[in-house]
Amino acid sequence: MGNDWNNPPVVQWSQYLLDSYAHWLRHELIDRSGTAQEQAYRLFHSPFVVASHSTEADPILNYGNQAALVLWEMDWQQFTQTPSRLTAEPPNREERAHMLEQAKTQGYISDYRGIRISSSGKRFLVEQAIIWTIHKPGGATIGQGATFSIWKFLE
Repeated sequence: MGNDWNNPPVVQWSQYLLDSYAHWLRHELIDRSGTAQEQAYRLFHSPFVVASHSTEADPILNYGNQAALVLWEMDWQQFTQTPSRLTAEPPNREERAHMLEQAKTQGYISDYRGIRISSSGKRFLVEQAIIWTIHKPGGATIGQGATFSIWKFLE
């Protein structure tokens, strides 16, 4: 999907991500005023983490805002080529898969907590994360998004 938030496909994806969030949670993730491009800018520069993956059998991350890139210690290029399961360590992947399945069934879950790992091996605990299903206006599921603003590094 290009190399940054400003590319048309990423701006479009940001709209799907934001529309789906509002659909499931009944409130907006960010201020939705202005153009799609302004919203994409605001989303990318939000102080909280926002990430998503598409619907492959082994989903690849396809969006990470600045906070996500910093936390996982990757640039856009690396992040958007990473299978999303690799954001968790092997022992935590089964639990992560179960949580994603639950979010798929219900549309979203709003109080997820789990341990993730950065590209350099730093482990961090995420709390009160929201995971939601991303769909196109017609209803076709095209991915899953995640957002959180609480995390702490573990020793």
